[in-house]
Amino acid sequence: MNKPRYPQSILISCEVPWDENYQLLEDVFRSQVRAALAAGFGNAYIFGTAGEGYAVDMPRFQRIVEVFHEETLAGGQAAHAQVGVIALSVPQFHERLRFAYNKGFREFQISLPSWGALNDTEVMRFFQDVCSAYPDARFLHYNLMRTKRLLTARDYRRIADAVPNLVATKNTGTTVHSTRDLLLHAPDLQHFFGEAMFPTGCLFGECSLLSSFGPMFPKATHRFFDYGRTRQWGKLFPYQAEYMNAVEEVIEPMRRREMIDGAYDKMLVRLSGIPMPLRLLSPYENFPESIFEECNSILQSRYAEWQQ
Repeated sequence: MNKPRYPQSILISCEVPWDENYQLLEDVFRSQVRAALAAGFGNAYIFGTAGEGYAVDMPRFQRIVEVFHEETLAGGQAAHAQVGVIALSVPQFHERLRFAYNKGFREFQISLPSWGALNDTEVMRFFQDVCSAYPDARFLHYNLMRTKRLLTARDYRRIADAVPNLVATKNTGTTVHSTRDLLLHAPDLQHFFGEAMFPTGCLFGECSLLSSFGPMFPKATHRFFDYGRTRQWGKLFPYQAEYMNAVEEVIEPMRRREMIDGAYDKMLVRLSGIPMPLRLLSPYENFPESIFEECNSILQSRYAEWQQ
C-alpha cells in the first residue's frame, strides 16, 4: 500500500490572544507558538474554528499570518505550518490564500463554504478552483458539519483522484465505521483524528492525531501518539483510557456550558501555562475566570506531573 501524501504527525492549533480592544497580543501569541514548538509539536496551524478563522477580518488575518510565519517558517523552526482559511466563496478563499502564499506558506487548511450546502458538482469545483491555483501547495480539508455538508470516504476518493495536492483531512466526528471507510477508500490521504478516534484509526491503517490537549499534556500526548504510530495495541488503548480520564477530570467544569470551539481551546492553552486571555471576537462568549480557576485547581492538585 502506498504511503499517504502527507507525513504522519501530531497536529495542533494555535489560538489568537486578544487585548481589551480586540487587537492581537503579539508577545502572548509568539510565546504560545514557541512553547508548542519547544514541546515537539512541529506541525501547527492557525485559523481553524478554535483559532477563530471564521471571525477575523483581513487586517487581523494578515498580521497574524506575518507573525506566525516569523515564528515557524522564517528560521526553519517548524517542520510544517498551516494557515487555515474559512470563507463563503472561492474569491474570498483566494484573497486570503494569496496573501499567505506570498508570505511563504505552502500548507493550507480549508473547509467548504458554509452559506449553503454544496452539491457534488459544486464540491468538486471548489477543490479544483482553490487547489489548482497553487499547484506547489498542499491542502488539508477540515470536514465539519458547520459547513452543512460532511464529506464521506467515497467523496474523498473522487476528489483525491482529481486534485493531487489535496493531501490530508481533519475529521473529529467520525464513528468506527466512517473511520474505517476513510482508511479503506482514501488511504492515500493522511487523516487526522481527535483523541477519541485516533486509536481506532490506527487499527485500519496509517493516520494522524489532531490534538486538542497536547499543549496541556505534551509528553503524555507524544506517548499516546507513539503507541498508535508503532501499533502497540496492548499499550495504546489502556493509555487512551488513562489519558481521556485525566482530560475529562480537568475540563469537567467546562462541560457545564455549550460554547464555540475557541472558548474551550483558549482555556486549554491557558491551562498549559501561557497567559492566554479567554476573550473571543464578538459576538461569541468566552468562559469566565471562575471556570478557569476550577479547572486549574483540578489540574494542579491531581495532574501537575502530566505537565512536565
